[in-house]
Amino acid sequence: MNKKAILIVSFGTSHSETRKNTIDQIELDIKNAYREYTIYHAFTSKIIINILKSRDGIHIFTVAEAMKQMITDGVEEVIVQPTHILNGIENDRMRKDINLYQKEFNSIKIGAPLLSATEDYRRVIRAFVNKLPKTFKNDAIVCMGHGTDHYTNTAYAALDYMLKEYGYDNIYVATVEAYPALTDIIKQLKKNKYKKIILIPFMIVSGDHAENDMAGDQEKSWKSILEKEGFEVSCLLEGLGENEEIRRIFIDHIKNAK
Repeated sequence: MNKKAILIVSFGTSHSETRKNTIDQIELDIKNAYREYTIYHAFTSKIIINILKSRDGIHIFTVAEAMKQMITDGVEEVIVQPTHILNGIENDRMRKDINLYQKEFNSIKIGAPLLSATEDYRRVIRAFVNKLPKTFKNDAIVCMGHGTDHYTNTAYAALDYMLKEYGYDNIYVATVEAYPALTDIIKQLKKNKYKKIILIPFMIVSGDHAENDMAGDQEKSWKSILEKEGFEVSCLLEGLGENEEIRRIFIDHIKNAK
């Protein structure tokens, strides 16, 4: 009987609480859904791996280390499921690492990141909106995406467009490191005369970017910038990985891994 495994690959986070509520919960849901598989996990951020090892004594595999461990354990069939949002830089690096071990297994299949097919966007929007405060329609919701130089950054604009198509005119998507930036969104917020803003991370975990770049008290945080522009700002520090329906999308992507 072939030994089968699922390797769950995340960017990672050094924040223990959000890791427990997001990445760990995704892994638990996948384990419960695929009981016939042995579950392995890896992070793509070597910086985070090093922090966890030196600070907490926790060793997390890199993708290469996880592949080697599965070979040692006699695994023959592997499904790799990333918890990445986009088919971006981290996903490309993951695939490159995996491809080095293709000949070591009978089968390697790779599941899609969160936003891949059009139906993924629809499901993400439904899952996201269902978790918003009941009063959200009275205020503007600004989602903080990470952003990337990779061409898949267009996913954020597509998501924003689809939100508007479905009637959520008060939900905006901006990014930390790419387009659309917060400054682009501020123009729209002022044009539409919003007074109150709810900031929410559009990231799997609610880690450094959410706590510091979004909700921090420093001058350059999104909260501070928006308050300086005259808005009343509140923050909802909850990663997408805390949303059961978001986790279900990853589980379904495993079924369709190629």
